[in-house]
Amino acid sequence: MAAPGSKDYYEILGVGRSASADEIKKAFRKLAKKYHPDLNPGNAEAEKKFKEINEANEVLSDPKKRAQYDQYGYVGDMPPGGEGFGGFGGAGGFSGADFGDIFGDIFGGAFGGRSRRADPNAPQRGSDLEYTMQISLEDAYRGATRKVSIPRQETCQHCSGTGAEPGTKVETCPTCGGRGQVQRTVRTPFGQMSQVTACPTCNGKGKTIKSPCHECRGTGRVRREHTVDVKIPAGVDTGIRLRVSSQGESGINGGPTGDLYILIEVRPDMRFQRRDDDLNTSVEITYPQAALGCEVKIDTFDGAEVLDIPAGTQPGSKLRIKGRGMPKLRGRGNGDMNILVRVSVPKNTTAKQRDLIRKLADEMKVTVKSK
Repeated sequence: MAAPGSKDYYEILGVGRSASADEIKKAFRKLAKKYHPDLNPGNAEAEKKFKEINEANEVLSDPKKRAQYDQYGYVGDMPPGGEGFGGFGGAGGFSGADFGDIFGDIFGGAFGGRSRRADPNAPQRGSDLEYTMQISLEDAYRGATRKVSIPRQETCQHCSGTGAEPGTKVETCPTCGGRGQVQRTVRTPFGQMSQVTACPTCNGKGKTIKSPCHECRGTGRVRREHTVDVKIPAGVDTGIRLRVSSQGESGINGGPTGDLYILIEVRPDMRFQRRDDDLNTSVEITYPQAALGCEVKIDTFDGAEVLDIPAGTQPGSKLRIKGRGMPKLRGRGNGDMNILVRVSVPKNTTAKQRDLIRKLADEMKVTVKSK
């Protein structure tokens, strides 16, 4: 259980304590997408929630931190009340434990542990973006190119991504010397120990800006609408995810741009129903046509196709036109077009038609109503 006053990271992510690494990863992604500040501008609660789930994921996705959290209920500073290290003398204590690893994680470098904090000035890859695109079944059949406009973070052109107003300098943080982190002393049951934390002066950035860029307010990036041409290959279906390289958000500190992912949704078509690479449709014919056979025209995406209906075709029969289905996204050729044959029975008939039908019934020796 978590120490008194500490956060329950499992509850924050909505997973059980026995959740696998994949389950934790999926839960984090789902919640991060829901509460991301870019999707909830001005929402302080969403921003707070986003920070909580990010903190929970940082601990539970790291096997060592998760093990420490599961055993002591916290990671980092001592829990409220200064408890937490109970049981070091018995079997439930640190028997067989690696003190360097344990205290390195807790105290950020004490007992020979090494800080894992990334260089704040190192290039960072931009975030990937996802966009849901609806297309028609005919677009999916032929392939298409569509323009997509998406809001994204781009490198500020006014300051070239430095965050400083042109003509001014970005200075190394005097508190941390550009490292983005500072070392402080904390008291523990073992005496005074050193702990590494984010620099309070520069918030872990390693640099300070006296004259922030008026365009990006010192962040080095601005949010803009970005338009990109997306090529849709023939044969795509609902659920297909297309990757458009380097069209996501711009990187930080000169890092590479993220990617754009297009999630395809194919709208229903009035004429055809798709099943994998095949197209299904239906045709309605009369009894004489079914009995004696006929030729009918069937619509396809490439124009009308003549379908031969053999004599004696029964209602509900299925016929096929080879190669008139959807293009195969992975492979060559097309699927087939399947046609369901429906035989229509006239509701209103003339006297002459009724007389002829009765004569046919007599010939076939079947009983019908006299009137």
